[in-house]
Amino acid sequence: MMILFNKPFNVVCQFSPHEPNNGKPGHPTLKDFIPIADVYAAGRLDTDSEGLLILTDDGALQHRLSDPKHKLIKTYWAQVEGAAADADLQPLRLGVDLGDFFTKPAQVKVIAEPEHLWPRHPPIRERKQIPTTWLEIKISEGKNRQVRRMTAKVGFPTLRLIRYAIGDYTLDHLAPGEYKVVQT
Repeated sequence: MMILFNKPFNVVCQFSPHEPNNGKPGHPTLKDFIPIADVYAAGRLDTDSEGLLILTDDGALQHRLSDPKHKLIKTYWAQVEGAAADADLQPLRLGVDLGDFFTKPAQVKVIAEPEHLWPRHPPIRERKQIPTTWLEIKISEGKNRQVRRMTAKVGFPTLRLIRYAIGDYTLDHLAPGEYKVVQT
């Protein structure tokens, strides 16, 4: 069994309760949205990222979906701070040195704000003097906070990050917090 889940902003990618931190309440977890036992996430999304998360009860499938050796392309929509032009994105297409590793070349382009995009709660911070740009970024890696670190490295910090697709699986027809079961 495979579950496609549209993870909302501020949800932790775990089923166990998220402990409060410094007096702040814990974040919602996958258990708050998915009432199915014995499934596990194939990969992760940061708490402040949104979008497609695949869960499964099949260990071999989980490994194929999450292991970078299988080069499954992940497609992200990133709203970045600043007016990024196509030429500004060339370093991402070549790979960038993030200090602890050098990224593989990404496929990246400027896009219009995606259709049918849901509002984020809370909304991103907006600055009246600084425009934003939407990017579509495709990578086969998936290291910790990689897309955010890549866009920041080239001068366009990510304000909102949504994983739209993993391979051929997409967010299409899934509202935030919704999931669907796909038989494998």
